[in-house]
Amino acid sequence: MTAQRPASVTLVEVGPRDGLQNESRLLSTDTKVEMIRRLAAAGLKRIEAASFVNPTRVPQMADAEAVLARVVGMPGLGVSGLVLNERGFERALAAGLREISFVAVATDAMAARNQGTTARGLVEAWGRLAGRAQAAGLFRSVTIAVAFGCPFEGEVPLARVIEIARALAESGLDEICLADTIGVATPAAVEARFSALAQAVPGLPMRAHFHNTRNTGYANADAALRSGVTVLDASLGGLGGCPFAPGATGNIATEDLAAMLERDRVATGVSLAALTDATRWLEAAMERRLPAHGAHVSPWPAVPAA
Repeated sequence: MTAQRPASVTLVEVGPRDGLQNESRLLSTDTKVEMIRRLAAAGLKRIEAASFVNPTRVPQMADAEAVLARVVGMPGLGVSGLVLNERGFERALAAGLREISFVAVATDAMAARNQGTTARGLVEAWGRLAGRAQAAGLFRSVTIAVAFGCPFEGEVPLARVIEIARALAESGLDEICLADTIGVATPAAVEARFSALAQAVPGLPMRAHFHNTRNTGYANADAALRSGVTVLDASLGGLGGCPFAPGATGNIATEDLAAMLERDRVATGVSLAALTDATRWLEAAMERRLPAHGAHVSPWPAVPAA
């Protein structure tokens, strides 16, 4: 049986990293910093601001250090960066981050495309980084990508996801996330996988990352909340996608997710009006309309107190 929705949930804004990494339009460092500033002003407390990757493979993240130099240390804001290897970890330390995200992958085919290794190789890589990150006092969030389905191998067995989760947890981490990288999850699959995850790594905070490729992302987010998840990723405007997963489209939109949660009286601490303004600003910067709906519909009256 699934649990009740929590009274509050933490939203992790991934737009500056996952949202922008799949865009052909390259935004300036100034624009990225302004995006993060607007998100923080809207009430987002955790923002994934950059990734430490090869700029020839992901040119959108070529200015990671320049962006972080201007946003790390903003009052009340936790800034994280995506780390894929030891070189990325060293860059994260040098940038002054207090939180890192690491991505393991549930299939060998996706691991080869995304990081040039195997699923086991990524688990071993985390084993080399986990202790160093703990010693440096960093909050360690680890995501298992393609946890619900792989664009190259198809269905991913639940047993494989749980095996990887246990191995990652043995090395040490502070939060574990399952990612529907290509948007193939369903609410029933979400409930099953997070219920199994909670039993496999009891007491470890769970996070969820959903893409809305097949228009199931918001239903999946609700299912995750009813399965013990307390942290949800989202991207301003619904931007996003994976450069190494053919056909992958955007993340669930921060403003649409926040609106749904507000209607269900799940506290997020964010301002819908400020998010709407931020999306309209970002659309002007991107010179196109973004997938989110919230910025383009009439405002709804505030939900009265229960």
